[in-house]
Amino acid sequence: MSETTFRIVTFIVGASIGSFLNVCISRWPLGLSVVKPRSRCPNCGHEIAWFENIPILSWLALRARCRGCGTSISPVYPLVELVVALGWLAAVVEFGPSLTALRVAVFGTLLLGIALTDAEHYVIPDGFTAFGLVWMLVMAVAGVMVGETVPFADLYDALIGACVGAGAISIAGWLGEMAFKKEAMGFGDVTLMAMAGAALGPGRTLLTVFLGALIGAVVFLAVVFPIGWANSKRRGTAFDPPLVPFGVFLAPAALLALLWGQSMADWYVHGILGR
Repeated sequence: MSETTFRIVTFIVGASIGSFLNVCISRWPLGLSVVKPRSRCPNCGHEIAWFENIPILSWLALRARCRGCGTSISPVYPLVELVVALGWLAAVVEFGPSLTALRVAVFGTLLLGIALTDAEHYVIPDGFTAFGLVWMLVMAVAGVMVGETVPFADLYDALIGACVGAGAISIAGWLGEMAFKKEAMGFGDVTLMAMAGAALGPGRTLLTVFLGALIGAVVFLAVVFPIGWANSKRRGTAFDPPLVPFGVFLAPAALLALLWGQSMADWYVHGILGR
């Protein structure tokens, strides 16, 4: 198979996985199976045929409308499919047709699913994190066997990283609960960081927590607080800070730590500390 053909196939596979990711995002928070029943229009119950479920293309062909009732179909679905397809393609372009590319692609897909689900439903399904944790540990063994570990942690660091991730976020949640007098972290954040820790190892796992907190603080201060304060002032009520799902920020932070964590550490040590 030529390089171009392989990349086209990778894009198609990525789009298909993105389509399945949409199913997981919409069903897992509701406790529904992702296998059956077949997908239906939530408005009219029209069962979606196979030709209406082709990633990206079907949404365009249907002009973003249900074939049964004409209700508009959210552009989020094809966007997720496109992002995952491009992510898988980028992994292959960067790392070649390798185990590393597969590991990066799967890790990124899981993180995207976690971020979107947490943003919409304020929950991180175990389907993402439990599978992800097992996948990362199995791939840590496979990576050692085939000599492909970078940028992932080896098995020893993966095990330590999983423990550090779960422990660090649990402590952060406890401190947040003490400070704000309400639950600051859910158990989903703990399992997310265990999964991320198994991929990153202990050092970059702590970096993920720091980056997640930094991204979250910037978004809260620049977006959430001004909008919430303005709305409260308009209604004449006291401003009550809303619940902000931390998984939305931890997920991109974990991907940043995987791809550029070592570069960030080197920059800090040599550029800031001057060592």
